[in-house]
Amino acid sequence: MEQARGLPYFSRISAMGLGIPLLVLLMLAMLVVPLPPFMLDMLFSFNITLSLVILLAAIYALRPLDFGVFPTILLISTLLRLGLNIASTRVVLLEGHTGPEAAGKVIEAFGSFVIGGNYAVGLVVFA
Repeated sequence: MEQARGLPYFSRISAMGLGIPLLVLLMLAMLVVPLPPFMLDMLFSFNITLSLVILLAAIYALRPLDFGVFPTILLISTLLRLGLNIASTRVVLLEGHTGPEAAGKVIEAFGSFVIGGNYAVGLVVFA
């Protein structure tokens, strides 16, 4: 009961069934509004976690109908990944000249892992 009083707006949104449409609108807003690097880091971490949860749920479903919302979840997670791709590309192109940390820690870590500090390897991998 205490938790319901602490979050009246979230419970009202949940009761009205507006949670998923608002989430989709927020994902579409990522395509237009530039996101700060710390927000990109949080969203990339959430994206990886969500992917693992979806994978585990699909693996451990005994019957296909046990995970009947899989197409919907797949569509929404693809929209999230598309928005993250566009938002991260925007940050890299706009702020990349200031250094590798300008795009966020996750992008910096992934880039250093893939190319290993050698730009020739990065050119071969991404070309």
